[in-house]
Amino acid sequence: MDGMLSQDEINALLNGTDEPAGESASIIDGPDADDSLLTDFEKDAVGEVANISMGASATTLFSIVNRKVNITTPVVKMATWKNVLEDYEKPCVFILIKYTQGLDGSNILILKEHDVKIITDLMMGGDGSNTDGELGELHLSAISEAMNQMMGSSATSLSTMLGKMIDISPPEASLVDLTAFKSGGDIAEFLEGTFLKISFRMQIDELVDSTIMQLYPIEFAKEIYDTFINSQGGGSAPEPATPASAPTPQPAPAAVPQMDMSQMGTPQMDMSQMGMPQMGMPQMGMPQMDMSQMGMQQMGMPQMMMPQMMQPNMNVQPVQFQSFAGAFNPMQPQENIDLIKDVPLEVTVELGRTSKSISEILDFAPGTIIELDKIAGEPIDVLVNGKFVAKGEVVVIEESFGIRVTEIIK
Repeated sequence: MDGMLSQDEINALLNGTDEPAGESASIIDGPDADDSLLTDFEKDAVGEVANISMGASATTLFSIVNRKVNITTPVVKMATWKNVLEDYEKPCVFILIKYTQGLDGSNILILKEHDVKIITDLMMGGDGSNTDGELGELHLSAISEAMNQMMGSSATSLSTMLGKMIDISPPEASLVDLTAFKSGGDIAEFLEGTFLKISFRMQIDELVDSTIMQLYPIEFAKEIYDTFINSQGGGSAPEPATPASAPTPQPAPAAVPQMDMSQMGTPQMDMSQMGMPQMGMPQMGMPQMDMSQMGMQQMGMPQMMMPQMMQPNMNVQPVQFQSFAGAFNPMQPQENIDLIKDVPLEVTVELGRTSKSISEILDFAPGTIIELDKIAGEPIDVLVNGKFVAKGEVVVIEESFGIRVTEIIK
């Protein structure tokens, strides 16, 4: 029918491009991942390294946002750019992490745009609900600082596990519209073909329940595997001991045959011969008992088997537990301002406000005077990142205006 769009044209519109249908289809229906590039052992080793790395990062993220953070065990798969497009349709944040010491390579961490807005709002002291508006330089700078702290603690954990110093450069964050790229090679060279994709499920209280991904080049994944195996002593399991080389087992004390004193030519003796009357115990018709009936082994009876009357006095004291005063309280905010000191904030000085109708605004012309709601001489407002924090007065510094803070709003 005339005026109707074909399926190919619909697909081209959905992909956000004016390219012909054949080219757009090649983006979605790209080549499949080559699973033979990495063995199962290599995938498991890299997944274990990523799991330990992300566990340390989750602990650091908790200290930054003061919220419960849970990152599940990873899912390791070989992938192509087509798989990334299937998982992330909307613009997302690519964070490039480069290793500068201990490992030679880089990987890419992908976060969803909405998740970044929540994390940065929590970093700024919000409740995670301020997610309106576009993702700007402020968000990218804040998430870069958070990733710097998280990946720094991750590198420390890797240093301990791999047995050598691991260090990274400051992560670089950028907002990427995946549909604007025909190929992943336009973002990073290794995204052109098959690479290793490690997926995690990230939860932050009730605010975030999402999936984050790490993308590793094949060569870098192999290097991590080799380093991991070398740190484990070559990765070979110890050889089981054979009976010929096994040490001769020593006889257990319980296996030593018992022998009574009569077998050694020692006459039987009753309890009275052991000085019991001198211990203040009256004879109450106790039957005679030889030493063989007491089960003494080689004249070396353990103290725990002796009668309580023959044990020395023991000093018994009540246990003292450490007070819980001052213990960690997850609901109490922690001092973590040092983690975000380098994050830039926008400072605005507001002289006053007023409301005008559309017709009044259309009448604006050079020379129009607009009356504000502030009285002459009244302190002006100082806003940081849109929040009212202080009051002050206008001053002139050489040829520029400035403000002298007169009151801090608590």
